[in-house]
Amino acid sequence: MTWAVLISIAGLVGLLISGLVRPAIAFVSLAGAYLLLGLVDAPTLLAQYTNPALATLLLLLLVSLALERTPLLDWLSQRLLRGNERTATARLMAASAVLSAFLNNTAVVAAFLGAISRQKRIAPSRLLIPLSYASILGGVTTLVGTSTNLVVNSFALGSGGFELGMFQFSLVGIPVALLTFGVLLWRAHQLPAHPPEDTADKLSYFLAADLEADSDLIGKSIEENDLRSLEGLYLLEVEREGRLISPVAPDEILQADDTLVFTGEVGKVQALQRFPGLKLFGNQADNLLATNLVEVVVSHESELAGQTLQDVDFRSMFNAGVVGIRRGGKRLEGQLGHIPLRVGDCLILAVGSDFRQHRNIERNFHLLSGSFKHPQLKHTESVLTLAGFTAVIGLATAELLPLFHGLLVLMAGLLAGKILSPAELRRRFPFELWLIIGSALAIAQGLENSGAAALLAQGMQMLFAGYGVYAAFIGCYLMTLLLTETVTNNAAAALAFPVAWTTAQAFGADPMPFIMAVAYGASACFLIPYGYQTHLMVYSPGRYRILDFLQTGLPVSLTYSTGVLVLTPVVFPF
Repeated sequence: MTWAVLISIAGLVGLLISGLVRPAIAFVSLAGAYLLLGLVDAPTLLAQYTNPALATLLLLLLVSLALERTPLLDWLSQRLLRGNERTATARLMAASAVLSAFLNNTAVVAAFLGAISRQKRIAPSRLLIPLSYASILGGVTTLVGTSTNLVVNSFALGSGGFELGMFQFSLVGIPVALLTFGVLLWRAHQLPAHPPEDTADKLSYFLAADLEADSDLIGKSIEENDLRSLEGLYLLEVEREGRLISPVAPDEILQADDTLVFTGEVGKVQALQRFPGLKLFGNQADNLLATNLVEVVVSHESELAGQTLQDVDFRSMFNAGVVGIRRGGKRLEGQLGHIPLRVGDCLILAVGSDFRQHRNIERNFHLLSGSFKHPQLKHTESVLTLAGFTAVIGLATAELLPLFHGLLVLMAGLLAGKILSPAELRRRFPFELWLIIGSALAIAQGLENSGAAALLAQGMQMLFAGYGVYAAFIGCYLMTLLLTETVTNNAAAALAFPVAWTTAQAFGADPMPFIMAVAYGASACFLIPYGYQTHLMVYSPGRYRILDFLQTGLPVSLTYSTGVLVLTPVVFPF
């Protein structure tokens, strides 16, 4: 049974890396298997989902919904990008880090994302990766700065019976962040400077148009229909009966039910209006293009991730039609309706008059451009919300009121003042995160009950027997870093914590440096964009390549890791 449990953990990691199964499904399924096999009993399993530290994390994320709507972030975004490029970058990074120490870093990045994308003075591609990395560096400095630290806190409470302090992470986090900032500011100047959107450099948006059966274009060639002389648009390929014709020859004859895929400037999409019988995703071009165009990024909370536009009734969900899709600087192939959407994809939406009334907009999208804006709190509401949150953090730091108690009182006040509504809490409840962490706590209990945890401890002790406890500490950190680059940061923390905890026990060492190794390592996602939600948020708006993240992230990751590995044992001795 012991080896079967270890094999199941390896299988879980494989599934997470492959992306074939959503993390919540993978974790819940394994926890359920452990329940059926008797490795954990029902009361123990249910107790993990009501872990006090996990409940604190969920409350914090829900309270953050109100903090996201304060005008503070928008006010700052209008004032940070003044001065020369280097000064503006440094100011943006500093503000992002400070705010991310106390607010949800996705909210911070989302607030600045639109302002950076809309301004024309500095290329957004020189600012967005620094923004994302700085939000991570700020998040590691406090308990509430990132969900990863609160996840680690959940495990510390479950395994050791103690909780981590509000600013316990700051002792290493602040010096490491300051050290890494210098390297990040240096590397920011090496990022590509993609011109703003209104220049001759065309964005790689993709527009799909269907030919109706009675269209006048049918039976004529591409050249005869003047489809090769469109201003700002280029006919990339034709899909016909499930196969692609690419490249498209000038003498290619169009047939009924063909799908034409264009690339180029989405602002030039009006050029398609003059072609009779042409539909954009099942909507008449004249009707669709008469509405407002809005550019959005698919959020990490979106229910669209992993689904195609044909899988969902997009227009009914949002009263909007998808006019174009962009993913980083990569050219997508095939019909847009058949492409599974990813977190971070840019969509151009032609929205109806009541688009802003749909309550699922904030959960699914981050706004980049367009006249639509998310509703904000009034001045008095904003002041009271920020003051209440500051008071909760201050009381928790002074150990006068537990963080959970303070957040619960604040939540009651937000509901009573109608700043948040029960309906909004239902829509934005982080259900998947709750399932992942609760299941991971149960899996950790199964590891211990089966003897697999003890076997892991023996293995770690044998592996590092000749090198000492410091080498084992480095091994735990590098293992967590590798996991966070290949799976999500919260999943990495959940998988690495039991190994780090048992390793500390095997060496008879204080568990605190190993706990911190997991916390700092789970946030060390700097090399590829797919492991962290803020990276995915900036990936397409910045028109980045994976190479851009590697070239910037490698020196940042090396500096960050060196600082963590040197300072952590000094601040938290073995």
